[in-house]
Amino acid sequence: MRAVVTRVTEASVAIDGELRASIGHGFLILLGIHTDDTEEQAKKIADKICGLRVFEDENGKMNIAPADAGASLLIVSQFTLYGDCRSRRPGFSHAARPETAIPLYETVIANCRSRGFRVETGEFGADMKVSSVNDGPVTLILDTNEL
Repeated sequence: MRAVVTRVTEASVAIDGELRASIGHGFLILLGIHTDDTEEQAKKIADKICGLRVFEDENGKMNIAPADAGASLLIVSQFTLYGDCRSRRPGFSHAARPETAIPLYETVIANCRSRGFRVETGEFGADMKVSSVNDGPVTLILDTNEL
């Protein structure tokens, strides 16, 4: 499982011109699910996201966890994170099919919510317009094969 985690001052998702979800201060998370991913990996990446100490303390150091910073999360599925770009036209055979990916996506969301976070989402498989204002900018790439 891969996640691109961006610290934001605001982020939103629109579908068909209508606002679907928005957050203020927090994380925009683009989440890709691999064909071999498991529920254990979904829980692992949720735990890592919820514990990332990248909000600034009183000394300007990234030392505050999202819960302590009052952060919200906007989680958007993005199968293109598993794009194979060896040719000019990316292939997506390593991205999980919806019947596998949706339950794992929902597991990540549920695990973040169970930790007390306000979690907003996109719509799995929809053509979404994602907007964000990066804070820092701080952007991290998480991969469960490297955690």
